[in-house]
Order: sequence, then structure tokens, then C-alpha cells
Amino acid sequence: MTLFIDLSGQEIYSPAANANYPREVYWGDTHLHTNLSVDAHGMGNKTLTPDDAYRFAKGEAVKGHNGQLVRLQRPLDFLVVADHAVNIGIMPRIRNSDPQVLKTEIGKQWHELMFKHPMLTEEALTSEGPEVRAKMMKDMWYVNEGIASYFWGAWSTGYLGDRDILSSVWAEVCANAERHNDPGNFTAFIGYEWTPSSRHPKSPNFHRNLIFEGGAKEALQVLPFSMQDSNNVEDLWAYMDGFEEKTGGRVLAIPHNGNLSAGRMFRPVDYDDKPITTDYAKTRARWEPLYEVTQYKGDAEAHPILSPDDEFADYETWHRHGFFGDLPPDFKEQKKYEYGRSALKEGLEQQVKLGVNPFKFGMIGSTDAHTSLSTATEDNFWGKTSLNEPSPHRAANSWQYAASGMAAVWAEENTRSSIFAAMKRKETYATTGPRMSVRFFGGWDFDSTDAHSKDFVDLGYRKGVPMGGDLTTAPRGKVPEFLIRAVKDPDGANLDRVQVIKGWRDKNGELHEKVYEAALSDGREINSKGKAPQVGSTVDVADASYTNSIGSPELATVWKDPEFDPAELAFYYARVIEIPTPRWTAYDAKFFGIELPKEAPTVTQERAYTSPIWYTP
Repeated sequence: MTLFIDLSGQEIYSPAANANYPREVYWGDTHLHTNLSVDAHGMGNKTLTPDDAYRFAKGEAVKGHNGQLVRLQRPLDFLVVADHAVNIGIMPRIRNSDPQVLKTEIGKQWHELMFKHPMLTEEALTSEGPEVRAKMMKDMWYVNEGIASYFWGAWSTGYLGDRDILSSVWAEVCANAERHNDPGNFTAFIGYEWTPSSRHPKSPNFHRNLIFEGGAKEALQVLPFSMQDSNNVEDLWAYMDGFEEKTGGRVLAIPHNGNLSAGRMFRPVDYDDKPITTDYAKTRARWEPLYEVTQYKGDAEAHPILSPDDEFADYETWHRHGFFGDLPPDFKEQKKYEYGRSALKEGLEQQVKLGVNPFKFGMIGSTDAHTSLSTATEDNFWGKTSLNEPSPHRAANSWQYAASGMAAVWAEENTRSSIFAAMKRKETYATTGPRMSVRFFGGWDFDSTDAHSKDFVDLGYRKGVPMGGDLTTAPRGKVPEFLIRAVKDPDGANLDRVQVIKGWRDKNGELHEKVYEAALSDGREINSKGKAPQVGSTVDVADASYTNSIGSPELATVWKDPEFDPAELAFYYARVIEIPTPRWTAYDAKFFGIELPKEAPTVTQERAYTSPIWYTP
């Protein structure tokens, strides 16, 4: 037994308790929109404010536009209200006939259009037929009498541009977060989203959520940086650098929806299509430590066309070009630069070329809900927009959306500084909704008994590095070993399996990936091809139910790389998969007594993705 002496001179016989390791996983959402976002408001969110969003995240009941009370089954630990910077907060002011806004010509024009085409969210959600919803959609998206709808105008072409109004809105955003931040109990970060257009030729869907570590004192020294300021992400990074230089505060950015970026999110070129430089790679790696790999608008870990041998790659995939349109001729080439796994591989290639890996990011999930309601569970999914709150009509119009995206952070305490620090060091993972607990350590000397030790966490930190870390220069004769433990969501489904995903660059410069089965439930074994039998299914779709009679509540193992070459760059991350459960569409069908579109899936297998651990020779 190791003996410790604390500062008071007392002996401590519990080194585990003395060690300052992150022992708690905190659950949150780094990507929630409220009625301050132009598109959220324009798609039906008339009334739910940031205050409602924070109260809901803390576990209070909130009334939706469909008239129903909604509440989280379990509160969140932290939240980032990340409203779009462009024209942030303008729509509620127009609705309230704010005199400051009505002094502007564009404000008067939008005000006239808003009241000429009233938003009928409640009627659309509660009417028996789809006609009201259809009329709202027409008013939102189409040009009326030669003038763009106020929603479309404020979202894509118009800009109020009054700095006094913007300052007033930003002060309100900061005050909201300050009011709800409760260190030790609930963390409210100040943030917003920078949002180039989905159709921008150079920055399509290059969306980033900015998160400020500190409070209003620092954040109020700048204004939000919007696409009206620049569509070039390098200008955003310069803004972030200027913020830190000016205030001494810290800020980070999280990209999302690379799956809708028309092949540009991780393409190694800059805004002008020139090959990225070492400075670009350093700058991107500095400001963007994480990637939002799963959310309502599809899952972006892997694409089946890129990973044909991965039987779990086709999860909530959006099979479309960009946000709209048909598949382009270079579809596969585009996908290579849109998905998390392929981007991690491309990062290895750039590391060789530039000496720096620009895509060395950790994993995180979040919702991108525009309803002010952060819901990521299948049986309590509140929809992408307020027009897609629960109703008999929504499944027909929005079955493609995934009830996905939770951010899991291993941190010392529930405070801004502790959670922000964990994000910077990438000690995070993404889940598609369930709160499964996942630990992933890499090292050289784990013992097979470590996986089931009561000192599991201490062994992980003492012998290795946690998710988001680095292994370097393999000791002679050693191979990387990974200490993994996954525990089911206490209120959720059992686990099917734990997999390790490896990506590497060989001596010929070729990039590879492979999925290894690291731990299986129910005593199943891997066959000669490295595959495992399916776990089965207990799902009753008509009843929207399942049982935990298959799978395991916990899986733990030490996995060793059987094909390690100490001269090759590599990364490893864990993917934890649940047994099959009903998808949100099955819950809707049962509750509303409706028939679903035949192409709508009704069963899902939720999962978690840890941040990688990288190996560098």
C-alpha cells in the first residue's frame, strides 16, 4: 500500500481519493437554438426564449407550441445556447414592434411582412389536416410579391447592421447565461454560432459554435462574429485570437455538419482552394479541439460508401448532396472530406506533409435543436424545429431527423473552467442520446485484470493516457493496449458490443481503417473473419418497447493492437453500441395512431464515440 502525507501532515491511505483525476462525467448540449435565432423563429419558435431553454435543461417543465407540457426525464449538467450570430435576437424584437428596430428600413419591411403572413405554429401542430403547416412553409420559403419573405431575407440576404441593437442583444445573451450559471450544480456557457450559408461556394455549411470559458466581463468586450462579417473561417479564427489577446479570456470553436458541407469541411484547402499551410494547420488545431460528430441532422462518424466493411457505418446517414439536391458525380470523393473517421485519417496524411495534424479533434455530440428544448432521447424527442414538435403530421415531414446528440465530458467539477479545460484536452465523447458511461485509456503495460479492478480509473491514468491523449515512440517489443470500460445508461438499454476503430498511414503513404470487436455481450465469439454474430432484437415496434433480456449492462476489457507497426502514424477510438431499441418514429406511430412513411426506420442501435488516442512514432 502506498502511504501519502497531505499538507496538514495527516497520513492518507487512499491514493485514489487523493488523486486529482476527473471522476465524473457531465452531460450537456453545446448546440441549442432559441427564438433568438432567425431560422428557429422563422420555423415556428415564436415564444420559447433562452430563459425557457435554461429552465428546461435544469429539469423544469416548459409548455411547447403544441400546448403540451414537456420536461426532461433527467436534467442536463451544462448547456450552451448557441443562437446564430446573423441578425441574432432581431425576430423577437420585430414581433414586439421594438421602436429601435422599426427605425431601420429593413426592420420596417420585415415587420410588415411578419404581420402580413402570421406564423400559425400552434394551429399547424394541432389541426387535423396538413394544410396550415403547408401554408406556413410556403410563407417562410417563397418570395412574396417580389419581396423575399422576412424569414428568408433575414436569414440569407438582409442584415440589420445596427451595432447598438446588436450590442443590446449580446448583452442580453450574456446576462441570460450569467443568470443561470450555478457553479457546482449547472454550467451555462456564453456562446453563439457562426453560420456561413449551406450554399456558399467556398464555405458551405462551415458552421462553428463558439464557447467562451469566462463570463460577461470578457465576452462583452466583443460582439458576435457573423457571416455578414466574413464567410472565411480564417477570419473567424483571427477574431478568436483577437478576443483572447484583448481580454485574457479563452474561447474555442466546434464545427458541425461536415456531412452537409459538399465535401469541403475537411478538404485540405483554404478559402481560396489553395493547399493548406503549416500555419493553417496549427491555427485550426488550436481553435477547434472538438468535432460535433452526431446531431439531429445526421450522424457523421462514418459513411457506408467510405467504410463498406463496417456493418455499423450506415447510422442515421443523410444520403444527400450538401443540404439539398441530388447526388453529384464525385459523391464518394466529397464524402471523404465530410465524415469524422475519414477526416481523422486525412489528418495523419497532413501531419506527414506539414508536420502538424489540422484534424486532431476529439468527439462530442449535441442536438442542434431549434425549439429551445434540448431533447436527445427517442421516447422524448421534441423535434428539430417548433413546426416539428410532436404532432400527427411530423413523422411524414421529418422522419429523416435523428433524435441524437449528447455531449459527455470527464471533468473534475461542474464549472465553466473545469468543463472548458476538459473540452480543450479532448477528454470528451459523443453519444446519440443515451447516457452510457465510457472510459478509454491507452498505454503500454496494462494487465488483463485491470479492466475489472476497483482501481480502474487510477490504473488508467497511472499507466496510460485518457481519451484525447497521445502515445509516442513505442517501447521496444510493446504494442498499444487500451483499457476500456462501458456501462449502460442506468435508464436505458443493455450494451451489444465495444469496438475499437483504428486508422493508420502505412510506409507507402496509404491510409487505412479497421474495426475490431473488443468486447461482446452474451458470450458471443468472433469468427475467422473478425466478425461477431448479431445480438438479436427484442423490439416490439407496434408497442414501441423492448426488453433488456439480451446484451450486457457492462463491458470491460484490455484490447491490444494485433497489427501494430511502431513506424506508422495511427489513431484509435472506441465505439460502444447498444442493443436494438425503438426509434422515435415508432413512439410517434404508437402515440398518435398513425402510419409511417414506408422508408422511415423504426428501430435504432444507439451508440457512443470516444475521442481518439493518437500514436506517433
